[in-house]
Amino acid sequence: MVAHALSLASNDSESWLLSLEAVYSEAQREVLRKALNWLADHAADARADTGAELAGHSLGTAAILAGMRFDVETVAAALLCGLPDAALTREPLLHAFGKPLAALVEGAAKLGRMDHLFTELAAEGSQSEALRQMLLAMADDIRVVLIKLAERTQALRELAYDAASQDKSLRRKIASDVRELYAPLANRLGVWQLKWELEDLSCRYLEPETYKQIASLLDERRLDREWYIEQIIKQLSDALTADGIRGFGISGRPKHISSILAKMRKKHLSFDEVYDVRALRVQVQDVKDCFHALGLVHSLWQPIPGQFDDYISRPKGNGYKSLHTAVVGPENKALEVQLRTFDMHQEAELGVAAHWRYKEGGKSQGDAIQDKIAWLRQILAWKQEIGETEGHEEVKQLAQHFRNELFQDEVFVLTPQGKVVALPAGATPLDFAYAVHTELGHRCRGAKLDGTLVPLDTPLTTGQRVEILSVKQGGPSRDWLNPHQGVLKTTRARAKVRQWFKQLDHSAHVQAGRELLDRELHRLNPRSGRGPLLANVNLDKLATRLKFSCLDDLCVALGRGDLGSGTLERALHEVFVPPPEKPLVSQSKRRPEASGVLLEGEPGLLTQMAGCCRPAPPDAIVGYTTQGHGVTIHRADCPMLLHMPQDKRVRLLAAEWGRAEGGVFAVDIELTAHDRSGLIKDVGELFSQEKINVVRVNTLSQDDMARMEFTLEVKDTAQLSRFLARAVQVRGVHSARRK
Repeated sequence: MVAHALSLASNDSESWLLSLEAVYSEAQREVLRKALNWLADHAADARADTGAELAGHSLGTAAILAGMRFDVETVAAALLCGLPDAALTREPLLHAFGKPLAALVEGAAKLGRMDHLFTELAAEGSQSEALRQMLLAMADDIRVVLIKLAERTQALRELAYDAASQDKSLRRKIASDVRELYAPLANRLGVWQLKWELEDLSCRYLEPETYKQIASLLDERRLDREWYIEQIIKQLSDALTADGIRGFGISGRPKHISSILAKMRKKHLSFDEVYDVRALRVQVQDVKDCFHALGLVHSLWQPIPGQFDDYISRPKGNGYKSLHTAVVGPENKALEVQLRTFDMHQEAELGVAAHWRYKEGGKSQGDAIQDKIAWLRQILAWKQEIGETEGHEEVKQLAQHFRNELFQDEVFVLTPQGKVVALPAGATPLDFAYAVHTELGHRCRGAKLDGTLVPLDTPLTTGQRVEILSVKQGGPSRDWLNPHQGVLKTTRARAKVRQWFKQLDHSAHVQAGRELLDRELHRLNPRSGRGPLLANVNLDKLATRLKFSCLDDLCVALGRGDLGSGTLERALHEVFVPPPEKPLVSQSKRRPEASGVLLEGEPGLLTQMAGCCRPAPPDAIVGYTTQGHGVTIHRADCPMLLHMPQDKRVRLLAAEWGRAEGGVFAVDIELTAHDRSGLIKDVGELFSQEKINVVRVNTLSQDDMARMEFTLEVKDTAQLSRFLARAVQVRGVHSARRK
């Protein structure tokens, strides 16, 4: 239990050491005795922030940790870390206590000094969360955070000793800091022994009238409630065993006053409607036993109507699973019972329904932080298991296992006004400037860390106060984007710099794009000899056609090269070239020859082009008579014909191209090129210029190489050859051939 520390007086150190004989060895108690002597020699008349003597305050903190069976280094560090800086110089501490304890004392003292800064910030809402994360991140050893939690618990106890003579504003200030920072932190770390006391005492000082009202409504002392729960546990345990349920666990923790008050406010309940003032948690092996145990609970005590929730069949949105019921227990007192499997309990404590989220009412902090919290809780549970072991090697390794793994990927720094800013690990003062405000980053010319001028590429560390030196006017440097300079590490800051230069070049791009547009209009309107003829061209309509919001955006795209001249030319033709005039009398339409092919000198026969070789004029061709599908025209060198059996060659017919006008023929080609952005666009513009229709496309990219297969409609092989010759001139194209 922790509560035995309440009875310790500041001059009762020897009797306290004697009370620890069952917990610590003689050698360990000698370390504590040496720390007590050091405290007595250096504390003098120093006082804690509560006004209590520093010696008694430190002894009370150490007694809390000893009551929780922490290792001797943690308890000794609690005795020493509150001393003035002059008593905590490194060399004397190393000589007297050794490196591990000296390092722990130094870390705890550093955190204690930062606490004064935290309390100046009047943190609220999300800022409180940032401060809690910063406090954890500053702790190289998680034990320093636990020392701080014990120290704040002792501070609240001291405020209760002599409440009449205490300054009310001091009590409220300390209690407010505990409620905002330390009680949620104890909840998050799973230190339940301290959590309830931090919450209850801070509530007592911040809302004294409400606290007294709830306390009077409870009409019993806390120890009485705990005794009541112990009797309930025994009765239910006997019933479960008698009914054949094995391997179960029952725990009970009376709901403390601040928690009752929080639930009444959150759910808008009166005190009589709060049924979990006393609560049990039953853990069993499987779901079947959950409902079996539920039946036993309802047979022992009368259920309260409307107070049963089945979160196993219908889990909460965060995945929480459990059975909740409320019954009228012995002495007609309401009792809440939660029933779940051990796996459900593990998930509720460490998974998506983690208890700290439920209690704090906070939103998800992300899987990474959640995993680190789970790691911390496992370490705390492990510590409690081995804490009773005396002299084992595991105890000596405790400090190594308690190395804090929280927020290794983040740093938390302060603005000159005390606001906490979270940045990725390795961030620089320039990243900080852009995180605070974009304009501050643009005008940044230097930085100070804790009052010392530093280069802009200096990596930030948690706890530093950053001051940015800026000019009234100016902008970023292009060198900031150079990764070798190392002044910008965060993606957000680099994007802000790129955006600035993009906006800077906007006017130049608009002007260049307008000149390109004017030249293209002049080329397509040769009727004007003195400049472009714009009378019949609506440029806003052109911009809309090309999916730009305004003409300036179109000009910027032209000026930057994002929009090619071929695309612009096609759009101009589609929108502004008038359609040809239709004749008054339409000519009679004649059905053209089937394919412009003569078979054995005869035109007009039903033919089709072979898909295997895709012939086109003036390829040498041969006809092959099919069954029911006319004559298929192949190239004379088609592999299918070359390997055709002798008995089928009798179906071959002599064929030649006729004089059909306007016919097109499908051919297959293959292009190989270095894969790059804009390759397809450039090849597409070439198709447009050659007036070749594409009916099929297949592309494959591998190892920076692109292979593109097209099926084209061409008039003859001359048109195809001209296209292939131009295709190999396109940047990055290695080969272009007919298949």
